[in-house]
Amino acid sequence: MLRGFTGEVAEYYARFRRGYPPPVLDALVEAFGLGLTDVAIDLGCGTGQLTLPLAERVRAVIGVDPEPDMLRLAAAAAQDRGTRTASWMLGFDSDLPALARLLGPGTVAAITVATAIHWMDPAALFAAARPMLRRGGGIAVVTNGVPLWLQDSDWSRSLRAALEEWAGRDVGWACGTDEEARTRYRDALAVAGYTTGEVRVEYDAQLDIEEIVGGVLSAMSADVVADAERREELAARIRRALAPHPRFDEHVSVIVQTGILRE
Repeated sequence: MLRGFTGEVAEYYARFRRGYPPPVLDALVEAFGLGLTDVAIDLGCGTGQLTLPLAERVRAVIGVDPEPDMLRLAAAAAQDRGTRTASWMLGFDSDLPALARLLGPGTVAAITVATAIHWMDPAALFAAARPMLRRGGGIAVVTNGVPLWLQDSDWSRSLRAALEEWAGRDVGWACGTDEEARTRYRDALAVAGYTTGEVRVEYDAQLDIEEIVGGVLSAMSADVVADAERREELAARIRRALAPHPRFDEHVSVIVQTGILRE
C-alpha cells in the first residue's frame, strides 16, 4: 500500500482532498448499527478525511496508514478538531491479521477502506477481517467520486488533455472508482462471506483553479511534487488549460459498498 504519499504530497492531500458529507456517515451507521460503544478501523486513512467524522459516531477509531507524514497530518487535524476518539497506527493492509490478534475476535464493528482500496489485495483483506468483526459488523469500501480529470464536463476534459500532454501518456486511470473495479470489490466481498449492499450519496460542488491544481498534485508521486520546477510546470499547464472555463462545477457521487458479515 506504500506509494510515496510523503512530504508535500501529504500536505496537498490534507488541504485539497474531498471530505465526506454527513449522509455518508449516516449510511455507515445504519449499515453496521454503529453506536458509541463500537470500535472501527479506517484502513489506508490518509490524513483522516473519513477517520475524523467517523470518530464522532463511535467509541474509538483506529486510522491505519503506511505513510508517517499522512498520520502526522491526520493527528494534527484531530487535535485541531478536538477529536479524542481517534488513534493512529503505522501499518499496511497486510498488517490486519496482527491487529486482529491485538484487538481480539469479535471486537470491531466496521472496517472502512476509502480511496486506498486500489492499492490493496481486496480478497486477502476481506478474509483477514472476518475474525475481528462483531456480529452485524462488516467492511465498507467508499468511493469518493471520480478523479478530477475523468469527469463529464468540458473543464475536466481540458484538464485531462493537459495532464496527458505533460505526462506523454494516457491518464485514464480511475483509481478504483469505475464500475468494473466496484464489481470486483462486490464479488470479492460475497466470496469472502459477506452480504453486500450499496448506498449512493450525491451532491454538487464548485471548485476554483487552485483547488483543482492542489487536487491533482495530491495524486502525484512525491518525486514530482518535491521537484519545484516540475511541480510548477504542471501547475502552469493546468492553469492555462482551465483559464477559458468560467466555472468549475463538480457533481460528486460517493458510493458506499458494504459487506455485512454473514453468520
